[in-house]
Amino acid sequence: MLRIRLSRTGRKNYPSYRIVVAEHSRPVKGKFIEILGHYIPIRDPKVFEYDEKKIREWIAKGAKPTDTVASLLKNAGVTGMEQYIEPKDKKKKKKKEVEEKAPAAPAEEPKAEDKAEEPKKEDKAEEPKEEPKAEEAPKEEKPADDAPTEEQKEAKKEE
Repeated sequence: MLRIRLSRTGRKNYPSYRIVVAEHSRPVKGKFIEILGHYIPIRDPKVFEYDEKKIREWIAKGAKPTDTVASLLKNAGVTGMEQYIEPKDKKKKKKKEVEEKAPAAPAEEPKAEDKAEEPKKEDKAEEPKEEPKAEEAPKEEKPADDAPTEEQKEAKKEE
């Protein structure tokens, strides 16, 4: 499978990239079929030059641009690159899709599941709350110590 990708060139601490067409199994710095442009991100106005006609030809032949190249081309104004850009937060997208599918289903079923899950969460949350109640009980007993005990009451009655 052919890929339109970036190949790093340039010296140390001065990256520059070639936009090349290469077999996907080849090393990034390995052989390539054709150079389609270049990208220099370190310059103050970033330099991104490409041959759109050649890129369109290679895409028509079956080459797919990588996510980075597709993003650069999209930002440069090339249309049709959205289909090659993968979502950056795949996990978050999946969760959102699940949430979107749940309301699409009958509203009663997901709510019942949510309600069933909530008491379990509350039960877990209540367990730590029970411990402070146990700690509060001795506090209540302390003021009870200040109150007269049965022995003290009996002593008062005898007096």
